This record gives sequence, C-alpha cells and structure tokens, in this order.
Amino acid sequence: MKRIARGRGAAALKRFRAGSRKGKLGGRRGVGILGRKGRLRRRRPRPSPRVATEAQRQEAPGYGEGYLEGLYDGGERLLEAALPGDRIVPDVSVAEVLAAGIPHVLTRSIRLLGTEELCAELEAALAAGRPYSVVRLGDGELLTLAQDTLKPAAEIARESPFLSYAGVDAPDRAARDELAAAIRRATVVGVPLSRRPNYQPLLFEALRRNGVPPESLRFTSSMVNYALHESGHLMRLAAGKRIAVVGNSADALARALRAAGLEVVHTVSPVDGIADYASAVERAAAVPFDLALVSAGVAAVPICVWLSERTGKAAFDFGHMADRLGGTALPPGE
Repeated sequence: MKRIARGRGAAALKRFRAGSRKGKLGGRRGVGILGRKGRLRRRRPRPSPRVATEAQRQEAPGYGEGYLEGLYDGGERLLEAALPGDRIVPDVSVAEVLAAGIPHVLTRSIRLLGTEELCAELEAALAAGRPYSVVRLGDGELLTLAQDTLKPAAEIARESPFLSYAGVDAPDRAARDELAAAIRRATVVGVPLSRRPNYQPLLFEALRRNGVPPESLRFTSSMVNYALHESGHLMRLAAGKRIAVVGNSADALARALRAAGLEVVHTVSPVDGIADYASAVERAAAVPFDLALVSAGVAAVPICVWLSERTGKAAFDFGHMADRLGGTALPPGE
C-alpha cells in the first residue's frame, strides 16, 4: 500500500475515518438498510458513482464516434439490410420509412383502454359493487416473470439489484408463478409503452412463457395511475367511497386523502415483499371498503387481484402515486 503523504491528505483521511465511526453518511460503516421484517441490515460498501453531465459525456474521448456508430446500428444499418440489393433510395430517412410502414404494422396492434374508458368501467363496477382489479406491469414485474423463462434468475439478480427493493429477491420462482397466476385473473393490465430492453421487449414473451396468452388480457397503459389522478377522475371516483390503503406508504397517503375530504376506513402497512401478499390481503379484507389503493411493489399485483376477488370490490395498483401524494397536500374535492 502506498504511504499517504502527511498534510492535507492525512488530515482528510482522519476526518473521513472519524465520520465513518460516527455513522455519518460520508462513512461506509454508518450506512444501513432495513432488511426483511424491519431488521437493520448493513449495506455492502460500494464505490460512489461518478455522475457525469451530458456535456462531460459528449466531451469524453470516443463519444462522438460511438454515438454515430450506435445511431447507424440502430437505424441506417437496419434499413440498409432491408432494402433490395439492386436498389438505392435517394433522400429518404429512417424516420420517413418508419412512418410509411406504421399503417402496415398497426394491423397487428393491440388497442389499449384509454383513461376515459377505464374510468367509466371503474365507476360502473363501484356502483354495482362488483370486483374490478387494475394491475400494472413495469420492469420489476417483467423481470420477475423472466426468471428462468427468458433469462437465468442468477443473471437477473446480478444485473437488477433494484428488484429486491420492489419486493422480490431473485431467484424466486414462487414469486414468478404467483405473479403470473394473478395477471391471468386481473380485470385490466397496465403495460409499458417504453421499448427499452426491460419493458416491451420482455413483455409478450414473458407472458407467453408463463402460460399467459396476451390475447386473453385487456390492456391499458402502465402509467394509468398518473393519468387518472392528473385528469381528476380518481378523486371523483373515490368521493363518497370507503377507501382502503395498502402498502408501506399507506399512512402518509391516508393523511393526504383525508385532508382532501375522502373517507379512508383502513390502512394496511407494512407489506414485506411479495412473500407477504397473502397476509396483506387478509388484513385488508378485515374491514369493509369500496375501493382499495395498493402501493406495494411487485406484490401489488397479486394483492389487487385476490383482494378484489375475495371482497367483490375494486382494487387499483396505485404504485408511486402513493409516495407522490403522501408527500403533498391535496386540494379538497380535487
């Protein structure tokens, strides 16, 4: 080990060590996370990432060449390969070709339920007191389904550490199977519009590999939780209804909803990952309600479906809207 020079470097090292012993955020020893059942678990030291600005990335050696190569590989090269070998097309862009081909591709498209349609269906279900579950699939849910069907579970665990924060500790094939069973029974399934690698490219094959034919499902956007709130429909639907709030942000969300004049009759918290979904359903079903708002990571999918079927009521996968609304005061009657 190289000897550290005396002076400023030695003094800085001394301050860093002192901060570590005192548990300050600057020291690695003091940083922990809550593990399962709320016990404190120490986090393994990780080097602090260096966050570069866009300008710095563009100035990095090789950036321009790499960007142009990626642009070619993702567009012009594909067009080049698709054209007949004895033809060239002057003055045409990839964007123009895509636009011209979209009408043909749309013959294979699946129509998503819009916000207005979903709202009308939810309203009818609430009025009739019949079960209605809205779940949403994001990268956490799709990677859970992909375990040992599309990708080795060990690879997913290594490349997607955020999955444990969503409530699944890969490998967890039981979570995969529970999730697939719930998706089959959901009234409406929100799916991502993004075509980034862990979203739409995983979606349909992950469903099929788990025995869920996509054509058997009714789809909406996975961002429908934001759309319903921002359009004002959610507050209108919830007005006069008994609300149950489920998830680790339940208390904060309940306070915000009550401040807005809504009737929150029950909160269920915490939900300790997907393994805790059955217990969450039991606790939520203990008090009569009309509409359940569930924010529990991947576990929200089976909670919504089985809670709705058990009680005959509506359950909505509310996601990060709980965190957003729980941290802000809602205008009464919004």
